[in-house]
Amino acid sequence: QVQLVESGGGLVQAGGSLRLSCVASGLTFSRHAMGWFRQAPGKEREFVAAVDYSDRTYYADSVKGRFATSRDNAKNTVTLQMNNLNPDDTAVYYCSAAVTITGRELRDYQTWGQGTQVTVAS
Repeated sequence: QVQLVESGGGLVQAGGSLRLSCVASGLTFSRHAMGWFRQAPGKEREFVAAVDYSDRTYYADSVKGRFATSRDNAKNTVTLQMNNLNPDDTAVYYCSAAVTITGRELRDYQTWGQGTQVTVAS
C-alpha cells in the first residue's frame, strides 16, 4: 500500500526558511508526479507546488519565487524548500502522489500523507 511520510515542519520566524521532505513507499516513485498542498485553519486545501516525472515544476502564484520543489527518484523522496516565509504560509503541508506522470490535473492527486505543521510567526 502506498505510504507518504512528510517531515521537516516546525515553527519559524517570518523571513525564515524550512525544508520539507516526503518519503514515498509502495509505488513506482518515478511513475508519479508529486505534489505539495497545504491547508490553513478554516481554509480549503490548496495547491502549492508539484514536480512531474521529468522534473518539470509548477507553483501556485502565492509561492512563486519563494518555494522550490524537487525530487530524488533514487531515494523516493520529494522536497519542498520554503524561503522568505510569512504568516500566510502557516498551514499543514501535505505530500501527494498523482496517478499520472505529469500531474497536470489537480484531481490526479489522490494519495496523501498525514501532513506536517508549518507555523510562521510574525
